[in-house]
Amino acid sequence: MVPIIRKDFNKSFTKERYEAFLKELHNVHPDSIEFRVAETPVFVPKGFTKKMLDACESIVDIIVDPKFKELTKNAIPKHLQVAGENDHSHFIAFDFGICINEAGEYEPQLIEMQGFPTLFAYEVLLDDIFRKHFPVPAKYSSYLGNYEKESYLQLLKEIIVGNENPENVILLEVFPHKQKTRIDFYCTQDYLGIKPVCLSELINEGRNLYYMNEGKKTEIKRIYNRVIFDDLQQQSAEVQGKGNILFEDLDVQWVPHPNWFYRISKYTLPFMHHPYVPKTYFLNEIKQMPADLVNYVLKPLFSFAGQGVVIDVTPADIEKVKDPENWILQRKVKYADVIETPDIPAKAEIRIFYFWKDGETRPVATNNLARLSKGKMIGVRYNKDKEWVGGSFCLFEK
Repeated sequence: MVPIIRKDFNKSFTKERYEAFLKELHNVHPDSIEFRVAETPVFVPKGFTKKMLDACESIVDIIVDPKFKELTKNAIPKHLQVAGENDHSHFIAFDFGICINEAGEYEPQLIEMQGFPTLFAYEVLLDDIFRKHFPVPAKYSSYLGNYEKESYLQLLKEIIVGNENPENVILLEVFPHKQKTRIDFYCTQDYLGIKPVCLSELINEGRNLYYMNEGKKTEIKRIYNRVIFDDLQQQSAEVQGKGNILFEDLDVQWVPHPNWFYRISKYTLPFMHHPYVPKTYFLNEIKQMPADLVNYVLKPLFSFAGQGVVIDVTPADIEKVKDPENWILQRKVKYADVIETPDIPAKAEIRIFYFWKDGETRPVATNNLARLSKGKMIGVRYNKDKEWVGGSFCLFEK
């Protein structure tokens, strides 16, 4: 996106340097990174960053409005509502595609958003190790606002650990050591001192939760929640039964509370009106289907990791939907072939991290991740046997 920087980076790139970078990255927690790590970051000019943040802030305006909870009252499936919801999500992730408009200009378009954590800790490690092996242009940073590594991690710790002892705070997931994102769990433990704990290991006594911490039964006071209920529902009956603990009235603080996964999600997109947010409609509220259905994407509201998405929509796809209230129709955007690589250009998606500390009136932009693709969609299944694709991060011009 910054031609001279891209040219210089590609020119200085060597396979040996990339392999040395990967070796050090993988050696921090061996066998913990299952996804492909891309050869390059995305270099983002000031103007493009401003466009993304303008869109984020316009959405935040809606989220901080006192009416937002009423607006999203139907967002949470009734059987998945968790007690003890707080006033706001501690984390929001905004996903933007780098797109090209009719005037041939690059612009961000919001693809999705979630009131849920992502790879907050791993991206710190990735930036650190990348800088050891590759040149980073002056006045470029992966952090947003006035944040840098130390202040970013301090804010993350204040939000997740709060005033508790780290041993009384856990990162909760379903079989965390088998998850493809487990590298982030281990980095979180490195930076914050909290352990990943499997849902199946929880001990429930009345309203209190405990876990075994090196043989010692330890009370849980705060949960850094990484459980996605869609994933939980794919597990065995035994594990799902254990998951029923989460729906009890527990004496714990959630970070973030599970209900926000649904309140700030695809469900919220139809309420957003901004040039960088594609037109989105609840399927059951469309009086007449667009004549150009091919220019739309059909998405289920309650799924994750792109499951169930229909890219090339036909009238037959619409007719197959039995629960239109649980689907959205979103205007398709055109991803730009924006990242020059040694063979064909790559497309890119940028995820902006927003953190919301208790007591603050608004969340703040802090960091990012990026994903590069040469396939029809972003994701591993569309990028097999390709290079200069996979997980990455952005370096923003300051």
